[in-house]
Amino acid sequence: MTVYVIADVKVTDGSWISEYAKHVHDIAARHGGKYLSRSENIHTIAGKPLDTSVIALMSFPTMAAVEAFANDPEYAPYAKARTEGSISNLHVIDDTDAAGSIPYLPTNKPAKEHA
Repeated sequence: MTVYVIADVKVTDGSWISEYAKHVHDIAARHGGKYLSRSENIHTIAGKPLDTSVIALMSFPTMAAVEAFANDPEYAPYAKARTEGSISNLHVIDDTDAAGSIPYLPTNKPAKEHA
């Protein structure tokens, strides 16, 4: 089942960004990950605006692939730099419909399912 990583990042020290941007997409790709967006163009149309510098949206084929990416030893120094130079919130959602009323999406399944 496809899963999506939503990274909501407030940069506090930008010294890590260049190397992270240069290398992390290749590490993610080795685990089936693909960036769908990595944008600073954040517009709030309802609710409270986020105190965020960038939002990245990535897709992975499974939750296990996300975990493999997150735990990849090659990713570790970039993750450490991101953590030290930002306030990062990373969320994973699947491709289901919680209400079960959108015909082209599967109904809600447990979020911790590993495919």
